[in-house]
Amino acid sequence: MPLLEVKDLQVEFATHDAAVRAVNGVSFTLEAGATLGIVGESGSGKSQSVLAMLGLLAPNGRAVGQALYRGDDLIGMSGRRLNRIRGNRLSMIFQDPMSSLNPYLTIERQMTEVLELHKNLTRREARKRAIAMLEAVRIPEAAHRIGQYPHELSGGMRQRVMIAMALLCEPEILFADEPTTALDVTVQAQILQLLRTLQHDFGTSIVLITHDLGVVAGLCDQVMVMYGGRVMEQCDAPTLFARPSHPYTIGLLRALPRLDHDGGELVGIPGNPPNMAHPPAGCPFHERCADASDECARVAPELQRIGLHGMRACHRPVEQMHARLGEINHV
Repeated sequence: MPLLEVKDLQVEFATHDAAVRAVNGVSFTLEAGATLGIVGESGSGKSQSVLAMLGLLAPNGRAVGQALYRGDDLIGMSGRRLNRIRGNRLSMIFQDPMSSLNPYLTIERQMTEVLELHKNLTRREARKRAIAMLEAVRIPEAAHRIGQYPHELSGGMRQRVMIAMALLCEPEILFADEPTTALDVTVQAQILQLLRTLQHDFGTSIVLITHDLGVVAGLCDQVMVMYGGRVMEQCDAPTLFARPSHPYTIGLLRALPRLDHDGGELVGIPGNPPNMAHPPAGCPFHERCADASDECARVAPELQRIGLHGMRACHRPVEQMHARLGEINHV
């Protein structure tokens, strides 16, 4: 039985102009100890999918579908029950550590509160455990740093504090929303190595939300590519990079710099993402797809299984997309 099983998740926001469908029929599973990467452009529905599962949508948001964590459906779960799970068995690293940390509270108070609430530790016991976790995420002079305020720490250190806070209760699933955004390359590599180490040490499953395919390549077992609120392609990470089968995935990979192509041209995806207040009738990617047909504009493709473990939503034959990829690689 999967640790987390999401079935037909849909998220909609009520606005003055129209209802905005941010997530449309997302399904996936997460096994214990595995890492799932959710990738796509801004506005593709990555973060809203996770926020819906954790009951953290904006007041005008509504989620339907199922998100089964050990058999219990998180969607529609009462706030009281969710509060016993969030921060304890399910934790999240938010995108911006500066805005996620309370500037008026010391690092110590923000960390010990979690342990006092979920583990019933005394303030002294909680402080000792918090310092140990700060040391585990490689923060120097942790006993001193814990008494400081967020503005006294660098961006990389604040990110490490967020990771430490998320791991304090040794959660079974860690949701990481762009955990390396705005960090320089050196610090980014350190954060990714830290996540790998902590996953090995604690056996934590990770759902990584990112637009950076380089991060996915270094950390993830499975990858789910989203666009326009839908899943475009889903497979294991090696297959995604070696033989992608969806035009959108191919477009994302073409936009990556490659070390084996000296001076190669980066090719962007033309156009803009769809307006989800007025989504297209067919495939959400068809207006930007060089391989689109009339059918793509009329009918939204269903997510269908390809091979043993992969899935994709596209009307074009898999063989055609692989041939297309071969043409691109030889350019």
